[in-house]
Amino acid sequence: MKFPRPEFTRRFAAQEDGAILVEFSLVMPVMLLLLALSIEASRMMWSYQTVIAGVRDAGRYMARVTPANICTSGGSVAGMSSTLKDIVEKDIGGNNLFPASITVNSVTPSYSCVSGTYRVSPAAVAQVSANVTIQFPLSGILHLFGDGISTVNTDVTDRSRIFGQ
Repeated sequence: MKFPRPEFTRRFAAQEDGAILVEFSLVMPVMLLLLALSIEASRMMWSYQTVIAGVRDAGRYMARVTPANICTSGGSVAGMSSTLKDIVEKDIGGNNLFPASITVNSVTPSYSCVSGTYRVSPAAVAQVSANVTIQFPLSGILHLFGDGISTVNTDVTDRSRIFGQ
């Protein structure tokens, strides 16, 4: 059996040609995780802000079309759900505001009558609540690093004083 000569071993150990490739292979998974996390966090914040704006618009709409005397005359706002859901999901031209990975599950309108020292007592207050599911397209990358989150389900609520028609 023939052993390598010592000068060959010293020359081999002194070679640094592949060091950058090894360092890159060690750092790349961490950089990929940070990229996926920042993209998903940005998408989630954008989606959440868009849902907040839609629910606010739906609440304003409901405050304008609901009769101002609903507390004294009675009535229901349950029939407005589909219209309010369209306001949350679509822009003024009827185009969807969200990509396919964001789903508005339900929009629930309600109202309450608040008694107090108001000009009109009891004062009617409209409430619009939306339940939204956000799916993360890059969740597969996050699952490589452990038990990652693939969906987030949240509720967004807005209240407005009912002024009526």
